[in-house]
Amino acid sequence: MTDEEAPAETDGTAAFAQVSDLADRWHALTDAETTKAKVLLEDASQKLRDDYPDAVAAASPMTLKRIVCAMVKRAMTVGDDMAGISQHSETDGPFNASFTYSNPDGDLYLTKSEKKSLGVGVQKAFHIDLGGE
Repeated sequence: MTDEEAPAETDGTAAFAQVSDLADRWHALTDAETTKAKVLLEDASQKLRDDYPDAVAAASPMTLKRIVCAMVKRAMTVGDDMAGISQHSETDGPFNASFTYSNPDGDLYLTKSEKKSLGVGVQKAFHIDLGGE
């Protein structure tokens, strides 16, 4: 069993996903990608713990694994040929091209759908009785 496939620790700081989980959802990783992915998986897991502690406590392990892998994949696609581009325009003469990257710095972030899966940022209704007894 490799270090990347070791069982998660229970001390509350382990990554919610392993490198093999990311590879299963994306592609076989090179040695350099594996090293980077391990760190980013830990960072993404800690970001969820820091930003949404109640949501993390209520979420299923599979949901956390899926979200952390998606966060890391987005961060790691920066610099790939056409990955991470949100806008592209070309002109044939005089040879103009323009690209806009959706995540140029490789930040770890959640999409609206992922926040919804965690129950974060969704509207909730409640009732307060002002009449007393």
